[in-house]
Amino acid sequence: MENNKQALSQKIDLFFTKIMQLAENKQEVLLGKCESGAGLTNTQEHILMLLLQDELTNAELADMLNVSPAAVTKALKKLQQLSLVCSEKSASDARIVLWHLSEEGRPIAKEHGHHHQATLATYSEVVSEFSDKEQETIMSFLEKMERKF
Repeated sequence: MENNKQALSQKIDLFFTKIMQLAENKQEVLLGKCESGAGLTNTQEHILMLLLQDELTNAELADMLNVSPAAVTKALKKLQQLSLVCSEKSASDARIVLWHLSEEGRPIAKEHGHHHQATLATYSEVVSEFSDKEQETIMSFLEKMERKF
């Protein structure tokens, strides 16, 4: 039994190491790669996906992405240079700048959304191979690990 615990602990360590390698300098880990050829970061693609839903301010984007406003500003400047986003002052308050997606940005935003859907579908496919009891154990394990971090 002790050998199983040690082997499982090593497997968990390897799994998290691989996740960290995949996630290096990214906000999220998704299956698939952007086919646009625009050379965007995962964060820039995620901003496009968020703007597909609604116009947002820099602060709202920073909050949703859990990054600094400065990081969002940098990403938005690049997206604006590529004509993928546009900004305009709010009609109700000229101090507020709202960002929205340009027509050129829509295909990339939609593709990023599809990567999210494909990633969740893959997780669901793997989880469905386990019994309800096993899924409860996995959920409990993940919740406990999350609290440790």
